[in-house]
Amino acid sequence: MTVAFFSGKARRAGVALGAVSAGLLVLSACGSKPTPLATVTVGSDSVNAEAACYNDGKAIAESQIQSCLKKKPEKTITVAADDRIRFGVDPEVAENGWTLFIGGQQAEQEPYKKTYRSIPASAFLSSQTGETSNTAQISIVETSGKKLTGIWHFELKKES
Repeated sequence: MTVAFFSGKARRAGVALGAVSAGLLVLSACGSKPTPLATVTVGSDSVNAEAACYNDGKAIAESQIQSCLKKKPEKTITVAADDRIRFGVDPEVAENGWTLFIGGQQAEQEPYKKTYRSIPASAFLSSQTGETSNTAQISIVETSGKKLTGIWHFELKKES
């Protein structure tokens, strides 16, 4: 009786297929999906970021909100005072509603429910006293009722 063995080429292909399958299984077992993205666009320049604080769409603990709002932005975009800044969020964020915070302070009372909006840069680079600033920290904050469910940070830097 003879025994058929796989050729070296077939064996290597089988091992490679097994390794790919095992890798995909490990990745799917991780279970951690990325947070939704928020995007800030000025002219043709765009930056996007994952949330600085996010709890899979559930409310962020009250004890963590202030520290989340004080986190430094990782993404910076340069703006001129006469530019328009376009903010964009994933559709799931828009469904809940989102507001803008400037320097950690809520700038709007009612949540916005669309995925995109455009605001003049001058609204962020001038204070109530009329003084201009060279930078501004803008946070996009996802809300669900009165609860905060996600926070994304960006820094606007005034063009010199």
